[in-house]
Amino acid sequence: MRVLLNGVGRIGKAILRIAQEDNSLNIVVINELNTNLDNITYAINYDSTYGKLQDKFIVENDCIKNSHFNIKILNEKSLRDIDYDDLKIDVVIDASGAKVDVEELKTLSPKAFFLSHPNKNADINVIMGVNEEHLNLDTHKVISTSSCNATALLPVLKLIDENYKIICADIATIHPLLNHQKALDAQCVGSSNREVECSFEFGRSSTQNIIPSKTTTIDACALVEGKFNSALISSNSFRVPTAVVGAINLTAFVNVETSKEEVIDLCETAQKEQEHKVIHNNHESLVSSDFTQCKHTSIIDHRFTDVKQKKMIKLVLWYDNEWGYASKVVDIVKSVKGF
Repeated sequence: MRVLLNGVGRIGKAILRIAQEDNSLNIVVINELNTNLDNITYAINYDSTYGKLQDKFIVENDCIKNSHFNIKILNEKSLRDIDYDDLKIDVVIDASGAKVDVEELKTLSPKAFFLSHPNKNADINVIMGVNEEHLNLDTHKVISTSSCNATALLPVLKLIDENYKIICADIATIHPLLNHQKALDAQCVGSSNREVECSFEFGRSSTQNIIPSKTTTIDACALVEGKFNSALISSNSFRVPTAVVGAINLTAFVNVETSKEEVIDLCETAQKEQEHKVIHNNHESLVSSDFTQCKHTSIIDHRFTDVKQKKMIKLVLWYDNEWGYASKVVDIVKSVKGF
């Protein structure tokens, strides 16, 4: 499978590092708006969160290379401007986060486009541990790999609902800061991807504040499993001044009576029986940084698992919002057949 990676920002760089780590994907082309090859190479080799690469890339003509990869670098502004046939590209991973025209992508020659963001127009939105068995390249060409929050939350929601039937629920996500935020107070911040014209809160200093906001987590979940929508689950988010690893506080009211011990047993069984690294159960006295680079995306912290009145379940979930999510993007791409 010859892969073109579109964008080497936070998620794209993690995908590249994970693919190098386990030799799982043959990334042969990177399309990146940054035209400075030396800077692209530097940014891949050195990372303030995940450290430096031992097998460093060097620049050679219009490529970057190390002992694992020889990657051609393109600087096209649009995916439609790339000559996929000449490059012999089978699959595109779009880690740019930019809006795309799904119908336009369907006219291009690669067999599949994987979008690292939720997309209501995609042929399918996929979360590992929820619906990956439905992915079929005979019918699905544009595939969304959802969001980091939904990737962490939905496998656990599905597990609880299948066993206890969720009546209603609430989540609060505690999310690390992102590049679009400001280091010091500034003007409001807009986001066309989130359909936010001007967020006053995100114009405030990301290093000095816990910033409350809305979250698209439940909307992303609904694109994968329609029943888990905003009519069933309320939500909000807090953006915090940490670099990586998020948490979700989940409270679910259920129809079937249970106990704290039964819920923990259910989660332990799910971890033992799962095919991919999705659910992990934690009982240790850990903090957020201890989950950095964990490939499990639904880490259930049973220090805080509780059941009240037999029908209210409270859980705390951890997830590396970059490395963990990127590992699931890689897993989803690896899962496709026909190559």
